[in-house]
Amino acid sequence: MVRTSQSLRVLGPSDVAAGLEVIGTDPVVNVFADYRTRITQLDPRWLGGEMWGYFDGDRLASMCHVGANLVPVNASPEACDAFVDRAIRTGPRSSTIVGPRDAVALLWSGLEEHWPAPRDFRWDQPHLVATREPTVPRDPLVRRTTKDEVDVLYPACVAMYTEEVGISPEQDGGRDLYRARVNQLVGRGWSFSRIEGDRVVFKAEVACATPNACQIQGVYVDPELRGQGLCTAGMATVVDICLREIAPAVSLYVNGHNEPARAAYRRAGFEQTGTFATIMF
Repeated sequence: MVRTSQSLRVLGPSDVAAGLEVIGTDPVVNVFADYRTRITQLDPRWLGGEMWGYFDGDRLASMCHVGANLVPVNASPEACDAFVDRAIRTGPRSSTIVGPRDAVALLWSGLEEHWPAPRDFRWDQPHLVATREPTVPRDPLVRRTTKDEVDVLYPACVAMYTEEVGISPEQDGGRDLYRARVNQLVGRGWSFSRIEGDRVVFKAEVACATPNACQIQGVYVDPELRGQGLCTAGMATVVDICLREIAPAVSLYVNGHNEPARAAYRRAGFEQTGTFATIMF
């Protein structure tokens, strides 16, 4: 048997084409890494971290985004072993490990004795995709959020994040950074909402987008108005706009135990294509 050499190194701008080829094995699942690769051209100055590449001989076979999020891409067991070895040597940098469940499990099995104890494990997160126009009625009052509505939108973003993640994004002086992120999404036309007076009835954002797909985050309905179909109709509007104006596939992942949200997404045209997992520190 002929054995090929295997190695890992930090990727850079000269690796973009090869990286996009790896990402292209599933550009919807890998939309986050795809987006980060395209906008930063794998320059560490713009990544705010690193993209590790695992090579089988001369061929780039797997990748791992290492920043605020540690995200494996097309990661084989051998690649996960290599990523674990480097992550042990460099130490913990990320507040989450997130991606396809099998790869996340492999990474954590190697890291759990070396990294801090997580504050939460979310092993069952259905990965959902919509590629066709919703068949349910849209909410005509859901539209792109405007810049002069950020002051109304921002508290709902904080409330959603805190409810979903378990800590406030404003913790440890994070308010300015988080508000800048909200402003950035609004400025890009990636924030959608239904606002009535000073009340956010529904909201959702596009977290990242490529020519192949976009990923939704931050879906929120005012707690007093839940159970009235606002999420289904709101998401139908968001999917419709995204498919027409942003990308040919719309994805998201949701906690498996969140049956109301899963039902709303299903009605809005999403279908499960896989399972993600998230480990939070």
